[in-house]
Amino acid sequence: MVLLHVLFEHAVGYALLALKEVEEISLLLPQVEECVLNLGKFHNIVRLVAFCPFSSSQVALENANAVSEGVVHEDLRLLLETHLPSKKKKVLLGVGDPKIGAAIQEELGYNCQTGGVIAEILRGVRLHFHNLVKGLTDLSACKAQLGLGHSYSRAKVKFNVNRVDNMIIQSISLLDQLDKDINTFSMRVREWYGYHFPELVKIINDNATYCRLAQFIGNRRELNEEKLEKLEELTMDAAKAKAILDASRSSMGMDISAIDLINIESFSSRVVSLSEYRQSLHTYLRSKMSQVAPSLSALIGEAVGARLIAHAGSLTNLAKYPASTVQILGAEKALFRALKTRGNTPKYGLIFHSTFIGRAAAKNKGRISRYLANKCSIASRIDCFSEVPTSVFGEKLREQVEERLSFYETGEIPRKNLDVMKEAMVQAEEAAAEITRKLEKQEKKRLKKEKKRLAAIALASPENSSSTLEECEETSERPKKKKKQKPQEAPQENGMEDPSVSSKPKKKKSFPKEELVSDLEETAGSGSLTKRKKSFPKEEPDSDPEESGNKRVPKKKRKFSSKEEPLSSGPEEAAASKNISSKKKKKLRKLSQEN
Repeated sequence: MVLLHVLFEHAVGYALLALKEVEEISLLLPQVEECVLNLGKFHNIVRLVAFCPFSSSQVALENANAVSEGVVHEDLRLLLETHLPSKKKKVLLGVGDPKIGAAIQEELGYNCQTGGVIAEILRGVRLHFHNLVKGLTDLSACKAQLGLGHSYSRAKVKFNVNRVDNMIIQSISLLDQLDKDINTFSMRVREWYGYHFPELVKIINDNATYCRLAQFIGNRRELNEEKLEKLEELTMDAAKAKAILDASRSSMGMDISAIDLINIESFSSRVVSLSEYRQSLHTYLRSKMSQVAPSLSALIGEAVGARLIAHAGSLTNLAKYPASTVQILGAEKALFRALKTRGNTPKYGLIFHSTFIGRAAAKNKGRISRYLANKCSIASRIDCFSEVPTSVFGEKLREQVEERLSFYETGEIPRKNLDVMKEAMVQAEEAAAEITRKLEKQEKKRLKKEKKRLAAIALASPENSSSTLEECEETSERPKKKKKQKPQEAPQENGMEDPSVSSKPKKKKSFPKEELVSDLEETAGSGSLTKRKKSFPKEEPDSDPEESGNKRVPKKKRKFSSKEEPLSSGPEEAAASKNISSKKKKKLRKLSQEN
């Protein structure tokens, strides 16, 4: 009995489920298909064997990329080898994707099946997966799917910006559409303006030039010799300008009103602007092709190379095509018609627009198209998978096609492909080294500019911060300075002018306190004064100017007086003491009289 297992890939991890012994024919009945929607009945059919969760979102993305490319990841290999039976012939593994099924069958040897019953079972597993796995909720499963979907799509889109071929596909499609529209609008201008000036159609063949002339001439009766120089500038030919002037004088066209001329001029101006935009778009396409596919554009031209990329879908798809597919790319309708009617298959498709096939003889067109398709497939692979894109290989391949074309005409033997590729490799290495040097220089310049910009920002920010700090400091220091100035000025003036003056106010302040204590000071006389003078120097050394701040002003006064007291002589001290004692006596007498 063959055991049927089902592999289910989810954003959370891989799940391996076993199908209970049920007849395959009965599973396809509509009643059984309806039972898939019921969880209880679905549990009777399917049971979970193993579940391998992904450790991180990066691992989930790697596994998703591997499954989409048809590659067996190590996590999937470990799961299958661990939980599937060892007898591989008795195991049938059901998978949803045929690519991964073929890879598993090739690498691990298990028989794989897709479609039919497997699709119905996977539908039920997808519906009830959060109930089959313990600890998994429907909300967390939806979040995991959303996160993996975003990361997977971001990884698919995230390529080198300068080598994105989507812009080439859009620009070549727009270029072809513009060519059609410009031709249609130009024919409308020719027909519309031809009623008034029919001879101009035969003289001027280019559509854009015709629209410019219709916009410039307007009414043909106003055309004169003064406008001849402008006509020569527009037509780039003096003979054609003279012919237009002569034809305007003898034209068979009908007269036209001013309103009709205004409409014709406005429409022709739109056509001229479209043709100018078409030229700018062509230059943009050339620049993009030189960045994305330089070898292919050097071999067959920008327009044909861009059409090949657009028809294949991308440069990677074109690189995967064989040369036989590249040869008939764009002629699928003719190919299938020939296969249906058993006629001759087409010899060339889009590469017919290349100049090589037009230059070849009729009998050699098939040969040169086959050879050119071979070289185009080589050039597309070089452009797709090379790290530094260069046009060296495309130029060498073009030389080979030229030599083969001359060989068909003259019989001259061309060079061997090996010799040409060796030369191309040497030149490509030199070109790649030069390109890398240029890129390094550009990167250095960019880094220097970035450093200068950051340095300027860093310089600007400290200046602003320092200015704000200085303003704050000034505002905080201003009131302090005003308070300090008054006590600082007093000791300087007292100290510098006269030290004896500074000592007098001290004694005046202290004496009234001592006089009110007792009347013993009358008898003490000058003896008490000498004792006080002796006590001053003892107290003065305690007040050190270095230790004391600006606030302790009276100690500074003591310092100045103490330094200068030894300079005073004995008689001066005696005179000062007599004056003080006389003043004291007078005060005491007044107090006694009042009492």
